[in-house]
Amino acid sequence: MMLESLEKMLAKGVDNALLRFGLGKGYLDLGENAKAAEHFQRCVAFDPKYSAAWKLLGKAQLALGDHSAARQAWEQGLEAARAHGDKQAEKEMTVFLKKLDRQAP
Repeated sequence: MMLESLEKMLAKGVDNALLRFGLGKGYLDLGENAKAAEHFQRCVAFDPKYSAAWKLLGKAQLALGDHSAARQAWEQGLEAARAHGDKQAEKEMTVFLKKLDRQAP
């Protein structure tokens, strides 16, 4: 299993944005949103321009019911995507934020 080998790498002291992204994505796919959010947060700490990580961090936060954290992640992700010229991520996060605005009480 991919997650297992990534966890082993982390245990051996390998730690970088790509590894954290892989772990975050793996846990997000399993529905382990708190673990996923933790790894995505470490990922964007390594690389604040990692727009895909911001996008999935927001998804994990939303799944945990933390709307303000999701909004914060997506807003930072939008900045990263724009700085990078990552149009696809920019579009997706713009949609996520609009949905969030509609859901806001």
